[in-house]
Order: sequence, then structure tokens, then C-alpha cells
Amino acid sequence: MSMMLVTERLTLRLLELGDAEAIERLASEKEVADTTMNIPHPYPLGSAAGFIQSRHEAAMHGDGYSFAVTLTEGGTFLGIVGLNIDKRNNKADLGYWIGRAYWGQGYCTEAAARVVQYAFEQLKLNKVFAAALTRNPASSRVMEKIGMKFEGILREHLCKEGQYEDVKCYGLLRDEV
Repeated sequence: MSMMLVTERLTLRLLELGDAEAIERLASEKEVADTTMNIPHPYPLGSAAGFIQSRHEAAMHGDGYSFAVTLTEGGTFLGIVGLNIDKRNNKADLGYWIGRAYWGQGYCTEAAARVVQYAFEQLKLNKVFAAALTRNPASSRVMEKIGMKFEGILREHLCKEGQYEDVKCYGLLRDEV
């Protein structure tokens, strides 16, 4: 299954096994794992291939899509933007991370906006939602910049590294775009 989304500077394509090394290298950076809800630190060596395989299976069943965020010029792998789809409720959970070296250049916002557009235009979803640790304002800014509306804070919603974390939730409805 091949799928490609393009923006001004980026090419987003479904993850490939060849991305495993870059995923492990970038996701193993402490700052990346620390600011995400699901990336462990240290990132388990050799586990990216299994993750890629599981995301391929999700895509084949229409349960979700994980896109490699790459620079159109040169093909550098920057990170991942993905959707986990809840078919019954016609919505998707948006998740993303970008390698530390590429922070602050708008790549995440550009990629996330394109994936949300895909969710509404191609997948015909009714809602896209996302969440970020309250101590990660950069992630909340991405959601705000792509038009998502703040929906609330879930207090001590998850436990990360033994610490309970508050989570800010955002959402965007099809009729708001």
C-alpha cells in the first residue's frame, strides 16, 4: 500500500522498514521521549521494525495510518505523524513527534495540518482529536495552529516514568474546517 501526501516542504509517506534505524535514532533522544505520551526512554533497540509492521497492518484494515515526515528535498526523515481511527465513531486520534534537531522550524505543524486535511477530505471523518502533556506547550501550539479547539484538561490522566501527568485535549470537527 503506497500513499503520499505533499506540502510546501515535506513529503509524507507511509512508514517503510527502511525507516527503522532513523526512528530508533531520533525517538531515543531523551527530549523526544520526554515530551510524548507513548515513546519509552530508552527506546528499545530493534523495536521499530515491529512498530512499522503493526502500522502497516493498521493501514491495510483502515484502522490507522502512520506517515514518515520527510524533507521533499533530500528525503531526510524528520519524524512521524499518525492517525488512529475509531471507525464506529468516525473519528481519529492524531499523534506526532519530530526529531530534536528539527524542532522549531514548523515541520510538525505543516505535516499535522496535511494529515488532518487527509482525515477530513479522503477519509471523510467527522472529528480529529489530539492530546499533549500539559508540560509540553510546543505540542499544544501545533494543535492550535492547525485550527484545533481546546476541549479540556484530563487530570493525572496517564503515568509516565512513575509520574502522573495532566493532558490537554484538543479537537476539530469536519464542519469547522
